[in-house]
Amino acid sequence: MTFIEALTLEVADTAAAHRFYTALGLDTRVGLRASDAPTTGFRGFSLSLTVSQPADVRGFVDAALAAGATALKPASKSFWGYGGVVRAPDGTIWKIATTAKKDTAPATGRIDQLILLLGVDSVTASKRFYVERGLTVAKSFGSKYVEFDTQDSPVRLAVYGRRALAKDVGVPVDGTGSHRLALVGDSGAFTDPDGFGWEAASLTTAP
Repeated sequence: MTFIEALTLEVADTAAAHRFYTALGLDTRVGLRASDAPTTGFRGFSLSLTVSQPADVRGFVDAALAAGATALKPASKSFWGYGGVVRAPDGTIWKIATTAKKDTAPATGRIDQLILLLGVDSVTASKRFYVERGLTVAKSFGSKYVEFDTQDSPVRLAVYGRRALAKDVGVPVDGTGSHRLALVGDSGAFTDPDGFGWEAASLTTAP
């Protein structure tokens, strides 16, 4: 596997979810599929939007809140840059961030990257699993964080310790049931060590 074709969020109300993601300009970046699979607490993943400057972070966070999201971490400066975290009405956690600490121009509303962060029991084991599936490592911080090279995919993939990811996005680590997430790569259907499911392209619902 060298390419991630798409990701699909499984939601209770597809019409409401579509309105939310359209308001953020994300309706062409994520697919939606109806699901009533039981899920509680932290679902074990988050999605990150990287943008160019703080003004863009504030713009996306404000748009998300206006469309019904809940703030988990308000947009603020940190040692690594500037960012905020929200929970969408469907339960998906989104982090919007930039490495810049100051604005140099008006907000553009442009998304530089969409990154899927999987919270895993063992970063080392997950790294080995995905490398054996054909991905190469783009960034690695030992047993703490690994980002893979997914070439020109619309979404990048990274793995992070589950507890560390929950802390980063500001939620308790506990959670059970479905991840409510499906991914499409170029190597068919499989399930990774932490239960994240990958599907063939024909099974995916378009945004």
